[in-house]
Amino acid sequence: MTAQIHPKRDEKEAVPNRLRDPETGLYNEVFFTASVPSRLASAKRALRPLSIVLLAVGGPQPGEVDDGAITGREVAYGLLRTLRESDLACRLERGRFGLLLDETASEGAVLTVDRFRALLDEQGARHHLWAGVSTYPTHALDSTSLLLAAEAAIRDAMAWRQSRIELATVT
Repeated sequence: MTAQIHPKRDEKEAVPNRLRDPETGLYNEVFFTASVPSRLASAKRALRPLSIVLLAVGGPQPGEVDDGAITGREVAYGLLRTLRESDLACRLERGRFGLLLDETASEGAVLTVDRFRALLDEQGARHHLWAGVSTYPTHALDSTSLLLAAEAAIRDAMAWRQSRIELATVT
């Protein structure tokens, strides 16, 4: 009799995947937060930029008719169509999304978010999109500061009523 190394298929499927968001199938905030230091270390070794983008996608503003506000699943589909294979998209808490864009400077990150916004527009989804962008080495040199810079940028973006992309301030 041999020992079973892997669980049976039924047992494996019964265990919830703690690294993926159940609605979108994207990796979750735990994976995102754990990925930032290693992606940043790779960027430093290669002397390449790394951009972090935090996204909030909302439906119509209060008082507007909500006739088909966008869902998390539609956002995930749009992100996967927009991003390169080397990029990482994750579903964060509070319904937000986080992107890690390897070898992408701030300008490229803004263009990526704009392409994503255009794709949502083409799909006819009623939405508002706010994004905060921070880039190594422009805005911060360590992972904690890079994340904090992206957080500050998305807070600034969400202070506006309409869709907006904000770059982190240079420290």
